[in-house]
Amino acid sequence: MKRYQILILLVSILTASCTIIRQGEVGVARRLGKIDPEYVQQGPKGYNLLTTTILKVPTRTMNIEVKPDLPSKEGLTIRSEISILYRIKPEAAPKIIQNIGLNYESEVILPVFRSASADITAKFLAKDMHSGERGQIEQAIRKQMVDILEPKGFIIDNVLLKSIRLPDGLARTIEEKLQAEQDAQRMEFIKDREKRDAERRIIEAEGKKEIARIQAEGEKNAAIIQAEAKKRILEIEAEGKANAMSIEAIATKNANDTINRTLTPVILKLRQIEAFRALSNSNNSKLLITDGKTPFLSIPDKF
Repeated sequence: MKRYQILILLVSILTASCTIIRQGEVGVARRLGKIDPEYVQQGPKGYNLLTTTILKVPTRTMNIEVKPDLPSKEGLTIRSEISILYRIKPEAAPKIIQNIGLNYESEVILPVFRSASADITAKFLAKDMHSGERGQIEQAIRKQMVDILEPKGFIIDNVLLKSIRLPDGLARTIEEKLQAEQDAQRMEFIKDREKRDAERRIIEAEGKKEIARIQAEGEKNAAIIQAEAKKRILEIEAEGKANAMSIEAIATKNANDTINRTLTPVILKLRQIEAFRALSNSNNSKLLITDGKTPFLSIPDKF
């Protein structure tokens, strides 16, 4: 029975003298009140229960939420809600435990933050904290904290101004001002839109006027071109008729010249005889007057 109890006691002692360092943390060994300068990495770790203690220090990103009252440039007190995101360098964990202890948030981080945030916000107007200057304030607070805490082994990832609450009177004033600015911007927008519409109408009217002018000029030019074309056609027709008459006269003259050259006295007498013969064959009474030299051949008896 004693052996069994001794075995249980030994197992309990061995179990109690073993710890597990999980992800996102490191261990710091303290032997007889002294801090080991080397940190303990992840995994199981055995130690002497009688002489050593393993302190666990988180190295993952931690979030501290605070609600400080911040001063403004004009002396107002601004209520706020801020998150501080920080980490501890694993190799700096023994030094932090040695110099500060486990209460490093309340001993170092928060006092540095309060000092930095008060210094920075005192340079800004209250309305700037509530508007687009918020990001600039966050970066300025973080930078001042980094300058102080990074040499001590802390990494400040970010400082986030989650909410800013202005005094009621100032908040109403800012809201009224913003509303007035929005109204002015809306009126300016309406004014610009009406101006653009007026310019568009002017451009359209000028365009229509220019189109009408171009159409009138086109119709005028078309009428001039048409009149000139008709005039040219008449001139061409007149020239064609004159040329045709000239050609006809020349042809008639040539024909007469040809006839005159071919008409001999014998042919002329033959033509006269043929003409008298044709007259003599007619049943109508005729009176022929000649020069007395024209021959009559084959005159019918009934004549």
